[in-house]
Amino acid sequence: MATKTTKKAETKAEPEAAAKPAPKAAAKETAKDEGKDAGKGKKVAAPKSGDKPNALQKPLQPTPELGAIVGDKPIPRGEVVSKVWDYIRKNSLQNPENKREILADDKLKKVFGKDKATMFEMNKYLAQHLK
Repeated sequence: MATKTTKKAETKAEPEAAAKPAPKAAAKETAKDEGKDAGKGKKVAAPKSGDKPNALQKPLQPTPELGAIVGDKPIPRGEVVSKVWDYIRKNSLQNPENKREILADDKLKKVFGKDKATMFEMNKYLAQHLK
């Protein structure tokens, strides 16, 4: 048997139905606001202490040749690249005519194996000196 609905029951159902979209709209606005803030330099939370470090965060032991530039303690690959760039800038080892080219001094020659290297080749040579 079908139950009959009265107009009173229908009118009661309508306000509830109208009230439900409001929280969704508020959630959409909140999501939009979060999206706006996400690209404005907000720092991403550091990984939890139990998380496994990714390849850039894993400390690696530099060889003695690379250790002369970045230090002899194990450090992450990203910091190695940053310290090598600091060393390059400090000693003015970029070619002034072609900034992509690095002119190796005695310490960098041991790491690169040649007198000149491009900034794109640099990571390949650094990887050979990290274990």
